[in-house]
Amino acid sequence: MGRLAEWRRAVRAHPTGGDAALAALLFVVSLLPVDPPGGPPRDPLSVGALLISLTGCGALVLRRRHPLPVLAVVTGTAALSILVEQARGPFVLSVALAAYTVANRTDRRTAAVAGVISAVMVGAAAVVTLGVSWVDPAVVALLLWFGVAVAAGDAVRSRRAYVAVLEERALRAEQTREEEARRRVAEERLRIARELHDVVAHHIALINVQAGVAGHLLRGQPDAAEEALGHVRTASRTVLDELATVLGVLRRDEETDAPVEPAPSLNRLDALVEGFATGQPVRWTVAGQPRPLPTAVDVAAYRIIQESLTNAHRHAPGAAVAVRLRYDPAGLTIEVRDDGVGSPPPAPAGPGSGMGLLGMRERAESVGGTFTAGPRPAGGFQVRADLPAPQEVAE
Repeated sequence: MGRLAEWRRAVRAHPTGGDAALAALLFVVSLLPVDPPGGPPRDPLSVGALLISLTGCGALVLRRRHPLPVLAVVTGTAALSILVEQARGPFVLSVALAAYTVANRTDRRTAAVAGVISAVMVGAAAVVTLGVSWVDPAVVALLLWFGVAVAAGDAVRSRRAYVAVLEERALRAEQTREEEARRRVAEERLRIARELHDVVAHHIALINVQAGVAGHLLRGQPDAAEEALGHVRTASRTVLDELATVLGVLRRDEETDAPVEPAPSLNRLDALVEGFATGQPVRWTVAGQPRPLPTAVDVAAYRIIQESLTNAHRHAPGAAVAVRLRYDPAGLTIEVRDDGVGSPPPAPAGPGSGMGLLGMRERAESVGGTFTAGPRPAGGFQVRADLPAPQEVAE
């Protein structure tokens, strides 16, 4: 088996050399004194018979490159050898091999037509030479050789085409998997960047506010300054805890049941507003009947308010800020307004720029909501988000 596999690999690597060796073998066999099956004893080997065999066998060297011309040549030499009663032993094998190659290299219709024509030519030569009918066993055996050869060649061609289709599908599936993996990686990077921005930016802004208050009150009102510094410590501890949560998510094993992301809630809205209210007047109101919201909507609402307050502190320090939540049967509407200068300055170009408004818009759209932001006609800036949370689903 090992040596046979080596021969196969050698033939695949050098197909023309393999065909030349096969043609030489058939030519040598044609010189042996063996009578063709079913036919009369042939005449001794002559120069004409030698040339016929050499032509038919030699044409097989080019059978892969020119299958149809080779089949025509081999069929012609086989028919001629029968008519002149010089049919050598392997002539049937050479024609069958040529017919197999046509079926293997061309489409099914071409192979069938070419096989029928070759079979009729060789069969007619046998009928004329032997003086028998088409149903004679010798003629039927010749025709069966053609049928078997064409069928075998077509089967190999079909299998090769089927394997090629499977390989192409596997390649497309692999490419699709790679594209899906890249898309998921990009989405995960965006989610992590948005989460880190929301966590870090808010608490750093809060620390900045409270540190400014502490510096302002340190000499005149040390107790109030100490309270502000306490807020700084709390905010610092909170941001470290949330960063640890995010990093834990990144490091978690796929089998663990750890939460996939920090899950802030509107239940913590009073603490969020209180953190900013010390250095910037912030008031918040609620309209409608508050009710439990889907987790995704709850997190999105909290993060939008958090980022809006951070932006108000960054771009309109000291300006009054109003936060309004309105519950209705369709969902939740969030409005955050300030009395500052209006539109925030454009973010500088570069990595990480523009995450505030973009992140809020993405959060709103991720739960099927809408988001708008822009200067107010009366001055200042307004952020509005409409988040769907139908009452019958929420309850």
